[in-house]
Amino acid sequence: MICPKCTFEQPDSSTQCLRCGVIFAKLHPVQSGLETDHADLSSEEQFIGNDRLTGSVIDTSSEESPLQLAGRAFVWVVLLIWGGRFIFTPVTGEAFSESYMHLVNLPFHEAGHVIFSPFGRFIQVLGGTLGQWLIPLILTVSFILKSDRFAASVGLWWFGQSFMDIAPYMDDARAGQLMLIGGVTGSEVEDYHDWEIILTRLGLMQYDHLIARVSFGCGVLFMLTALIWGGLELNRQYQARRH
Repeated sequence: MICPKCTFEQPDSSTQCLRCGVIFAKLHPVQSGLETDHADLSSEEQFIGNDRLTGSVIDTSSEESPLQLAGRAFVWVVLLIWGGRFIFTPVTGEAFSESYMHLVNLPFHEAGHVIFSPFGRFIQVLGGTLGQWLIPLILTVSFILKSDRFAASVGLWWFGQSFMDIAPYMDDARAGQLMLIGGVTGSEVEDYHDWEIILTRLGLMQYDHLIARVSFGCGVLFMLTALIWGGLELNRQYQARRH
């Protein structure tokens, strides 16, 4: 056998190391205990690591303070009332372009034209709408990955509102009456109105009103889903605090 302390090789019948004098019977229980503790610690660390990973994907912390919970409830009520106003606003006209959310969406719309400009004229024009949709979608997915489901529901509400915000622009493709950036309308400047260009290229100009209502309907669906999701998450957090 080999001495576990000094690695001196000796007969298997030895009870004491012939070189360092350690008694094997006293050494073995200590080593066994250390190995067991190490194994238990490794298992515990692995469990904790797995639990943290699972929790980050599936659940959010139930230890929300009353102030945080009240603040989120206030945000949800504001989105409910504000969203109701958007849902019952006609697609036609400039009501959406005069809203505060249009000012939020507009920079991302214009940035989309710049970001997608290397991909040709058509994609550059479409990039305005894509940029307006992608930012709230990315925000929603980011909050989902961070396990903040209420914040994700707010992002989804914004995503839905972006679909509703672009609908009047689609609806105006043939008429060209909406006031655009630069203080002109689509009918006054050729090759300037995004959705006139898009639908003309696609040969779908006669369906501008239908496409606008589909976009608006998608926006309503996303917004209602966000409100239901956010409400359920608030209720879950409230119930978690009670228990």
